This record gives sequence, structure tokens and C-alpha cells, in this order.
Amino acid sequence: PSTEFIKSRLLQVHLYWGGVYFFQRISAKMRTSIGNICLIVFFIYTNHVFSFIPGIQRVHHDNNQLRHPTKYVLQHKSFMSSSGEISVPSDVEEAISQSIFTSDENNNDSNQLLLAQLLLSSSSTDRGQLASTEEKEKMELLIQQMEAIQDESAQPTMKDKMMTGTWDLVYSDTQLFRSSPFFMAGRAVCKTTEEAERYDWFCDMHRAALAISTIGKVRQVIVQNKRIVSEFEVKVGSIPFLNDIIPFSYSGGLPGTIDGAIVSTADITPTADGKSWEIYMDTVEIKGSNIPLLRRLLDMPQVKLESRSLAAVLENTAPDYETPRPIFTTTYLDDKLRISRDQDGKVFVYTKVSESDTPKEYKEVDSDLGIGKLLEGVNDNFFKFYI
Repeated sequence: PSTEFIKSRLLQVHLYWGGVYFFQRISAKMRTSIGNICLIVFFIYTNHVFSFIPGIQRVHHDNNQLRHPTKYVLQHKSFMSSSGEISVPSDVEEAISQSIFTSDENNNDSNQLLLAQLLLSSSSTDRGQLASTEEKEKMELLIQQMEAIQDESAQPTMKDKMMTGTWDLVYSDTQLFRSSPFFMAGRAVCKTTEEAERYDWFCDMHRAALAISTIGKVRQVIVQNKRIVSEFEVKVGSIPFLNDIIPFSYSGGLPGTIDGAIVSTADITPTADGKSWEIYMDTVEIKGSNIPLLRRLLDMPQVKLESRSLAAVLENTAPDYETPRPIFTTTYLDDKLRISRDQDGKVFVYTKVSESDTPKEYKEVDSDLGIGKLLEGVNDNFFKFYI
């Protein structure tokens, strides 16, 4: 091919990745999934446009190419041998290798695309709770690709300052409550594969028994890489219809709810290789309950479950018992995303929502079963009586 042909093709490539770079910057500035969605739309649009440009064709992504966009191949009939194999002249190959494909921004672009796909999939499956087996397998491939990108740069360490802050759980391939140190410690008690399978079944049945509840925010607060606070918020309908008492025939309930958060706290110590935390379970308590009278009781310090005191009793009475210290490994870390795995490889994906390492106090929650807000809404929409 002529020099003009090569230059025109490289110009098209530069324009393509220039657009990717632009939208990636938008995504970074906006720090929301909207910018990432714009990036995906741009990819789809340019793929459509480039399909009509003769002489250039982007090879479909496979897992390796998605992680390494520098390996995209420009295909042209002048480069094809009689056997159909690609034969790129050395000067063209050198020109391509010196183009934008070799910049560090490509890894960032690929990373942003993977992140957008990950967030879109997690939102459409309610953090993985509604994901099918096939969807979970696709998510696992995306996560492995992001972990591979981290492997190529630098492995995260548990002493990294980026760890400190508040992290919301956005995806898991298991029950969301298993991100709590309490349930990790429960799994660590199991010594055999059979016991671990029973524990998995128990967790699934535990969630099934609480199917009437709605899981709210699930977050981890990392305090100076020394302590982890898990906050698991939940809501359940509190006033069901009783046909014998209330003259309503359809199934359902009145809009009153029982709210609360299960808060578990543990100490964390980096392992020798610096890639994981060893978790030492401490306390479990209920915060932010909106049940009258019970709220005052639950807020008392004496009501906390002191797991270490319980463990000490078990160790003294059961010689074979050993206080569990589960391992929690982080396989990917940047300033807004963290991917972690428990001892079985179950995955938990978190997004950083704040640099604050102060756990939520839940003092703003009123202990009135939500009746106050219900009456306020009725007044605002019907009576409009204000003092």
C-alpha cells in the first residue's frame, strides 16, 4: 500500500482513540456511570461507522484483546496473503507500534470500558442478586479482565492509603451479607469442603427465609487500614393487611416499615505478602432501628454482641475450637473501585463513595415505624394543614 494509504488509516485510528480518550476524560470528571455510558455509546457508534470504511476493520474483542487494545490489527486486502493470513510490512508494523496504540492511555480506556460494563451489569441485576448463572459467568470474566490489568501494573497492598474510606458494595456473586466480617468468620470455622458447602446452603436458606425484607445499602468503612466496619441496612414491611379487621381484600400491606442496620466491626491486619487482610471479629450490633422503645434498648452499649468474649468461652470449653481469622484478599484497587475475594474466591466489588472513615451513626432515623413520614405525606397531598 502507498504511504498516503497508511497515513490515512493511521489518521482514522488516531481519531478513533482520540474520541475514546475524550470520553474517558469526561467519565473521570463526572465520576458517575453517566460518563461511562457515553463512552460505551461512542464505542458502538464508531464501530458502526468504521464498518463502512473500506480497508480498515477492527477485529472483534476477545478476552485478551479487551485487556490489550494495543493488539488490534488493521486488516486490508493489500496485507493479505494468498492463504488468507495477515502479512504486515515491517515499516507499517513499526508505524503502528509507535502510534497511539502504545500509549498508557489505552489501558485506561480499556479499564474504563470494563468498568462501565461491570457497573451496568451490576445495576441491572440488583448487585448480582437477580443474576442468572450465565450472567454471573459473564461478570466473572469482566472481573478477571480487570484483575489482569492490575497484575500488569502493580498489585494492590492492604497498606495502600486508597483503602481508607467508605465503600459501597455494588456487586457480589454470593449473598450480599457475606461481605460482613461476621459471616466471613462463620465460614472460616468450617474445616472441610463438606462443611463449607453446608454453610453456603445455610446462607442461601437464611436469605430465602428473609425474602420479605429489602436489602438497602451494604458498605464497608475502612478505618486507617486497621479496622473494618460493615454496615448492612435492611427494611421489612411492618403492617400487613388483616382481612378480618381491615376492610381491604387485596394482598399487601400498609406503607409502614421496620428499618435497621446490622453493624459488625473487626480488626484487620495485613498478611505477610501484603495482599490480604486477616480479619479478627469484634462486635455485632443493631443500629438505626425505627421500632419505638426497642430503639432505646438497642442503643445501649451492653446490648452489643461481644464475639471475642464468646470465642474465649468456647476456646476454654471446647479444646478443638480455634477463633476464626478469615482472609480477605483485594485483587484490584484504584481511587474509585475495589475488587475483593473471600477465602473461597467469592467476589465482592465496591465503589468508593467517600474518603471519610467515620461509620454512620443513624441518629437521624426516627423510632416511629415510618408512621411520621406517612402522616406527613398524607397531609402534604390531601389536607395541607400546617402550623
